[in-house]
Amino acid sequence: MTKLVIVESPAKAKTINNYLGNEYKVIASYGHIRDLPTKQGSVIPERNFQMIWELNDRGKKQLKEITNQLKTCDEILLATDPDREGEAISWHVTEELRQQNKLKDITVRRVVFNEITKAAIQKAILAPRDVDKNLVSAYLARRALDYLMGFTLSPVLWRKLPGSRSAGRVQSVALRLIADREAEIEAFKSQEYWSIKGSFFAQKDIDSQLIEYQGKKLERLDIVSQVQAEAIVSALKGASFSVREIQKKLVKRNPFAPFITSTLQQEASRKFGFSASKTMQIAQQLYEGVDIDGHTTALITYMRTDSTNLSNEALQSLRSYIQKNFDSQYLPDQARQYKTKAKNAQEAHEAIRPVDVQLEPKVLETKISREMWRLYDLIWKRSVSSQMSSAELDQTRIDIQDTNKLSIFRATGSVIKFEGFLALYNETSDDEEEEKGRLLPALTEGQIVECKEIKPEQHFTMPPGRYSEATLIKKLEELGIGRPSTYATIIKVLQDRDYVKLDKKRFHCEDRGRIVTAFLHNFFKKYVEYDFTAQMENQLDNIAEGEQIWESVLKSFWEKLQEDVKSTNALRIAEVIDTLNTELENYLFPFDEQKADRRKCPECADGILSLKLGRFGSFIGCSNYPTCNYTRKLSVGDNNSEEDGKEASSAPAVEVFEPKEVGFHPERNFPIYLKKGPYGLYIEMEDPDSSVTVGKKKTKAKPKRASLPKNIEIDSVDLDMAIELLSLPRILGSHPETGQEVVVNKGRFGPYIQYNGGYTSIPNSLSVYKITLEEAVEILSKPKEKKTRKRS
Repeated sequence: MTKLVIVESPAKAKTINNYLGNEYKVIASYGHIRDLPTKQGSVIPERNFQMIWELNDRGKKQLKEITNQLKTCDEILLATDPDREGEAISWHVTEELRQQNKLKDITVRRVVFNEITKAAIQKAILAPRDVDKNLVSAYLARRALDYLMGFTLSPVLWRKLPGSRSAGRVQSVALRLIADREAEIEAFKSQEYWSIKGSFFAQKDIDSQLIEYQGKKLERLDIVSQVQAEAIVSALKGASFSVREIQKKLVKRNPFAPFITSTLQQEASRKFGFSASKTMQIAQQLYEGVDIDGHTTALITYMRTDSTNLSNEALQSLRSYIQKNFDSQYLPDQARQYKTKAKNAQEAHEAIRPVDVQLEPKVLETKISREMWRLYDLIWKRSVSSQMSSAELDQTRIDIQDTNKLSIFRATGSVIKFEGFLALYNETSDDEEEEKGRLLPALTEGQIVECKEIKPEQHFTMPPGRYSEATLIKKLEELGIGRPSTYATIIKVLQDRDYVKLDKKRFHCEDRGRIVTAFLHNFFKKYVEYDFTAQMENQLDNIAEGEQIWESVLKSFWEKLQEDVKSTNALRIAEVIDTLNTELENYLFPFDEQKADRRKCPECADGILSLKLGRFGSFIGCSNYPTCNYTRKLSVGDNNSEEDGKEASSAPAVEVFEPKEVGFHPERNFPIYLKKGPYGLYIEMEDPDSSVTVGKKKTKAKPKRASLPKNIEIDSVDLDMAIELLSLPRILGSHPETGQEVVVNKGRFGPYIQYNGGYTSIPNSLSVYKITLEEAVEILSKPKEKKTRKRS
């Protein structure tokens, strides 16, 4: 009898299969085999939060395959990922098999490993355990919380705020961060200020800035006008200057901790422009294994982690590599230990690192895709450098004073004395200017310096910058909101629901996002408070540790949520609009110096402008409607103002679209690309082994292609979406009465069913990607009337 090993993905199954003998059979579940149906009643609070699970189509197929394999197996080893989600997948498989009475005389055990290597897998198999009930309870609580909040608050939004999409436990808080930043930018009042720059010469040019004048230290906003600045310049005209003081000190810069999920997402965003979801998609491939010289090899450890810990074996391996490849001063006396900064970190996990440090990036450059190589190179360098010596910098500060002692100018510079870890890796800063040091000449105190120029420079204070993916993830992590596995999903949901858009790599809050945030902040304030969401995450962590009962946490949450929803039953839409008009005044009715009343209708004498809610979106309209028909869009003024004080080019941007690798098909292992043609964007998968016969010649078959719908943003295209688009045409099966094939596809008139030479439209309530044979047969059984038409 053999042992059946169950993992999530076929790529992982393929890699593990290489390391196990004939007594093992490895099979993939393809992620979760079941989930809560997206309809009311999937979680029943009255029955102690009973959950009604439903097998998905893929789950049914995989469960059948697992059941068939069990006929020759006497033991199941659940080898899903080492986190809550992995534990949940194992639990779902076990529960479904148990409910179908398929586990008689079969032992079920759980094995976990942080890296897919022969040694790690064999070690895990020798130390099996049961499915962790506490981790499963934490998963159940999270799913129920998200479901209950979504299916309770979303209907309130739909009733009180027409045109809204949905509310979520974590997504609404992330949306509030972006919306609040927009409000800060709108409320920001720019201030003029001036600085005085001094250019001196002694052996070489010395650039400096006035830091003290007439015995007073100058703060940034102390010089507020051109008159004031020019008066200072005039007073110093013709003055002689000398070196007042020189300060030198040796500064050490310590290496950065090895990557955790959030820091990897942030650095990949800064260095490569990768979205969070793209980073995770590539990291997943590196973790599960890629083909190298005909062998499937896992390259990195598990990528969903919030711990900076490294195993003793990993530390020894990294230090050994440094010792062999660098001079002795690059290796510190002891291994470096890093403390995780993130709240609620799961320290039992390990940081993201290469599985084998000896597998240098240069060896892989021509053997894996460019994007995979870049991410592996980043992870490898960060891991190795984390165990190297600190860099040493000589920092110099020179103060220059005029002979009348009216002013002091300061020049600063730094020189790298010893590279240390910087020889291998340096993290990208959000403000590159801060990273630049200047080399100053060797001077002595009292030395005369030549004054080349003293000039005033005008500046204006800038509003806080909008969030990028990197800075948003960093902020969520700081606040304790979300977990490593959820950051990418949170961002994707906000974009998919048109609450935010990513423009020039910065998040802009859409009208819908601003309105939903303002509504929740005024009528369900607690649920978008940062502390509340972080406390819920704490409670979920406590459940995972066995310190709290998940049903009790849910009961407390549910009772309060019901009370809060009930309190809005009598709320009229007119009250909602009045509140939003006040809350979003700066956004909806921007201040105009030429108007005494910013809300006065520009077309009629006494109308008041107000937010209007409609099925197709929100707009501004006059209170005298229908007498006055004045309307406008919500956003007015120039919303394309430059980001973070950077000047815009007046020339139009010309975008060159290069094909992007989306990932590999999980079953066929062929690469899938996003490309652009004369008719727009499309998905393409090429089968190198496929061919067609034309006449007597055998030629290579054309790649499979699928157009990208116009409402889909490029950044939101991921592997799952690509596979779904390529799945058409779908063969649903044979018609139960005639035995003829039933196929669904998309045409220029929309989705349709192809059967018996005819074409029948699929109603909007059903998805062409998810429609079942039973649903298709039911549609076909109805009177055809005008439904059926031949398609060219």
